[in-house]
Amino acid sequence: MEEGALSDDLVSPQREHPVLGVEARDGDVIVRLAGELDLYNAEDVRTALAQAIETTPRRIVIDMAAVEFVDSTALGVLIEARARLGEDALLLAAPQLETRRTLQVSGLDRHLPVHDSVDDALTA
Repeated sequence: MEEGALSDDLVSPQREHPVLGVEARDGDVIVRLAGELDLYNAEDVRTALAQAIETTPRRIVIDMAAVEFVDSTALGVLIEARARLGEDALLLAAPQLETRRTLQVSGLDRHLPVHDSVDDALTA
């Protein structure tokens, strides 16, 4: 490697896939996300949500219990999905403190219902 050049690992670190799984349950779909949701993997989240929307669920619940960080790009993906689904058809569940703060500071918690758990979201 040339002196002063950055290795590929420093430029784009290896990360886990942000979508842990997708589960259909009684007409709803649960999308489980994890890690850091940002510019580098927003397209993966967008794809998972688009595929879930194509199944025409009653609601989509996004399980955010394992999400450590959300940037504006990922928040934009959530807003896009909400726009496609309609009001109150996209619910967020179990966001950690930092993610919850990001939602509050951005004002998105007023547009995306936030629940303490997936079960709470499903019974809402």
